[in-house]
Amino acid sequence: MKKSFASRIIHWQLHHGRHTLPWQGTRDPYRIWLSEIMLQQTQVATVIPYFERFVARFPDLPALAAAQEDDVLALWSGLGYYSRARNLHAAAHVVVTRHGGTFPARPDTIAQLPGVGRSTAAAIAALAFGQRCAILDGNVKRVLTRHGGIAGWPGDKKVESALWALAESLLPGTAIETYTQGMMDLGALVCTRSQSNCAVCPVNADCVAHTQDRVQELPTPRPRKALPEKQVQMLLLLDRGELMLEKRPSQGIWGGLWSLPELAPDVDAASHCRERFGFTALAQQALPQFTHSFTHFKLHIQPVQLQLAPRSDTPPGQIWLPLADALDAALPAPVRTLVRQLDHKRIL
Repeated sequence: MKKSFASRIIHWQLHHGRHTLPWQGTRDPYRIWLSEIMLQQTQVATVIPYFERFVARFPDLPALAAAQEDDVLALWSGLGYYSRARNLHAAAHVVVTRHGGTFPARPDTIAQLPGVGRSTAAAIAALAFGQRCAILDGNVKRVLTRHGGIAGWPGDKKVESALWALAESLLPGTAIETYTQGMMDLGALVCTRSQSNCAVCPVNADCVAHTQDRVQELPTPRPRKALPEKQVQMLLLLDRGELMLEKRPSQGIWGGLWSLPELAPDVDAASHCRERFGFTALAQQALPQFTHSFTHFKLHIQPVQLQLAPRSDTPPGQIWLPLADALDAALPAPVRTLVRQLDHKRIL
């Protein structure tokens, strides 16, 4: 008699899955929650050093709840999707104030925390509390789409509903933690986006995509749209070895991070600097333009370095920092790159 889908996944996970990741081998919901949030749209190899630095600084949920948002964002700097960090901090406050500091165990309650959706809540509930619930992250969607031969873009509501129904129908009666980790690992290690290793897949015998030679066409890609492109100047304002940074609004791109003043590409940087801040530029230099890609648009950045006459005051919402100290601030990745280049030139 053929083993069930779930039993094959569990057996595979025990013998071939990942067991040494820094958030494994624990039932601590704080570490599991943190890892699940960091792993949203981010690869494991990228997450590991961030996770280790984060738990070294904030070893438990009360420590995170008591932290300043700027400190949380600084540790997140470079990991991207910064709303995750703000929501993580906000969720820690919710757990402390509404749940007495005890992380909730039920997936429906976990899903009410800021930044936690249905699949993430289910993963935390399964891995930390042994709750029997289905997950549907990107890796699992790919496994189920191929195994079930489900056509259509998985982001479409009807397709996603069919995938949820399939995911719930395949759940095992026991060993939910191993099964959940196995589904994630199978998608990450075997049933990958390209160059899937179907020969070693534990469920290849009844996989529709494998038996019908449709692995490359499933999942159905998202309908393509041309990414909008935006142009911006970023001002590197320097005065006596210090750089001016300004706090971005809490909502929107790079919300709550320290960044550089921006202006439209056709505006004179020195004039803007004088009119907005009251600073006089002694020298101006355009640095090489580069492009930073977001999921929904491309940003073409023209950095402009301005050496200022000694300032008398600092406008509200801005700070001045030595270049080395600026690198410790919560900066967006492209701004960090620019500051690092400036600091390197200064050392040379």
